[in-house]
Amino acid sequence: MSALLPARNGIRTVDFPALESLFDALNDVAFFIKDREGRYVSVNNTLVRRCGLRNKEDMIGKTVLEVHPRPLALTYIEQDRQVIDSGIALSKHLELHLYPTRSRGWCLTHKIPLRDDSGAIVGLAGTSQDLGLADDLHPVYRKIAAIAQHIRENYSGNVCMEDLAASEGLSLSRVERLFQRVFHYSPRQLLLQSRLAGAMSMIEGGTEQSIAEIAYACGYTDHSAFSRQFKAHTGMSPVQFRAHCRSQAM
Repeated sequence: MSALLPARNGIRTVDFPALESLFDALNDVAFFIKDREGRYVSVNNTLVRRCGLRNKEDMIGKTVLEVHPRPLALTYIEQDRQVIDSGIALSKHLELHLYPTRSRGWCLTHKIPLRDDSGAIVGLAGTSQDLGLADDLHPVYRKIAAIAQHIRENYSGNVCMEDLAASEGLSLSRVERLFQRVFHYSPRQLLLQSRLAGAMSMIEGGTEQSIAEIAYACGYTDHSAFSRQFKAHTGMSPVQFRAHCRSQAM
């Protein structure tokens, strides 16, 4: 999913004050828009408070390195580049953030690429929802985040959920319960989403590989199962999706 980016710093047409006021009403959700260089174009008051600043003007035009501790900022920069370079949204990413007290807590982050009229990616928009879970009180969430990250990064291989849970010192049943509580889906559903997102990225990128080769590259051993799941996820078969991408590029 992507959206058109508004007109500030050369970014397009949406009413920033109205958009920001909508998110200003949400005390547990940080909102932001960034340009391709990672500079904040729009933010809500929750994010301003989370960064320990007084007003939005203190953030606009700055990058995460200027307003977040460096270890967190480097993680955010890597995420931003992945979204902008791949064009694939980041959904329900469990990660650490800062409370207004500057202590660390857990949140769910969403980021989507933003495009101009020609379809070029010109930035991203995102939200970060506070889960109210302090890191020192809920250390198990670091393990759940590590499992989720492993799945996202290794979806093309043979991911064994039992081994993955054991590597973090957890039972599979506990991992599944925590995934449902945090993400509202199972580890296996995250694996499916990651594989389908990878396939979509390959097709959108113009690969000349066959659909069967794409399926294999994304961790599928059954081409027909891949096609069924792809259509259920996108509403189009892989062949139809490729034709659609090619027609959009013409």
